[in-house]
Amino acid sequence: MADVIETAAGKAHRLRELREFLMSRRARVSPTEAGLPDGGARRRTPGLRREEVAVLAGVGASWYQWLEQGRDISVSPQVLDSVVRVLRMGDAERRHLYRLAGLNPPAPEVPGDRRNMPEGLRRLIDTWMPYPAHIMDPYYNCVMYNDAAAAVLGMRPDQTQNCLVDFFTDPLYRSRSKSWESNARTVVAQFRAASAARPDDEGFQTLLAELTESSAEFAAMWAERDIEDAGQIRKELDHPLVGLLCVESTAMRVPARPDLTIVLHTPLDEANTAVKLEWLASPEGRRGAMYPVAG
Repeated sequence: MADVIETAAGKAHRLRELREFLMSRRARVSPTEAGLPDGGARRRTPGLRREEVAVLAGVGASWYQWLEQGRDISVSPQVLDSVVRVLRMGDAERRHLYRLAGLNPPAPEVPGDRRNMPEGLRRLIDTWMPYPAHIMDPYYNCVMYNDAAAAVLGMRPDQTQNCLVDFFTDPLYRSRSKSWESNARTVVAQFRAASAARPDDEGFQTLLAELTESSAEFAAMWAERDIEDAGQIRKELDHPLVGLLCVESTAMRVPARPDLTIVLHTPLDEANTAVKLEWLASPEGRRGAMYPVAG
């Protein structure tokens, strides 16, 4: 939240929400759950006392009282995580607490019971046929792609490992992309925004090092320090079987799997793109793809 200009009214509302949220979470945790004696009839209200939360979290009683009162005090991620542990918060609650405390929330965690969702997402991108679609993890590694992405974008098992690296190094995609240069600057700027949001993430640093080493063009564009939020990108492709294709890619996050991004390509009303994509997905088009024109 450090890069967001907050009004006085907005700040007052946030701090009120912080107070109410912490009080409600504290009331849910019994002394027994926290490893304390319950106090029996001496307790007038359910849950932990403020002083108990402070002791268990390893923070000063006055500091925690000020935090729960919604005072404008300095907080750190380490201290908030101690409070999260004591109040037995889940990942969504943890990220909500960060926002209410005025900090950028940590990257979402994916519960174990949701890690089988890629099968449902596979059905989604297959349903998007005959239009290209693929799914990436936070570091642009390709998780899966549909048949149209293979036919149109040239995604293939022996090449598609990382969508960002392939964008700069795959000669097949480069030979097809008529809008490569303008798209490349947008892609680099969006990557800078994504990596800047998680400056301590080693995955981004590893990917940046690989790209800088493997592509002088990427290194030059990265040095320009442009930055853009993720959004739609217009792509023009020269396919060897059907000629010009004009599509618009849209990157979307799935709340239940925040570690994955779905990229859907929609045909634009140009160059008869929709009809061409339908033909490429047809039996005749698939047979033609077995004997592609060179390049």
